[in-house]
Amino acid sequence: MIGYVTLGTNDLPRAVKFYDELLALIGARRFMEEETFIAWAVDPSKPALSVTVPYDKKEATAGNGTMVALIVQTREQVDAVYNKAIELGGADEGPAGPRGDSGFYAGYFRDLDGNKLNVFCMGGA
Repeated sequence: MIGYVTLGTNDLPRAVKFYDELLALIGARRFMEEETFIAWAVDPSKPALSVTVPYDKKEATAGNGTMVALIVQTREQVDAVYNKAIELGGADEGPAGPRGDSGFYAGYFRDLDGNKLNVFCMGGA
């Protein structure tokens, strides 16, 4: 369904450092890299996350109501990725924990450019 998601950045080296460390926790690594664009995935045939300097050279802004959700297998992985995002300078948007009674467990954060992400698992006790 989704091939990849792209987030804008105004500081590519800073964004790349953030995502190199953050996404390594879930086994993702760089698989595409150009001068203004880098993409990570756990497998190049699976959905990917990328950051880019906007093509129109205007300032990148975080979309209001836009969010990227990263799926993992366990609550421990949710906690680790959420905590790492905060450690790397990301902003808290809702600490890791259960949401409702469905088994949905998630942590919400913003990256260094203000893009909103969450990391979640279903069940995964």
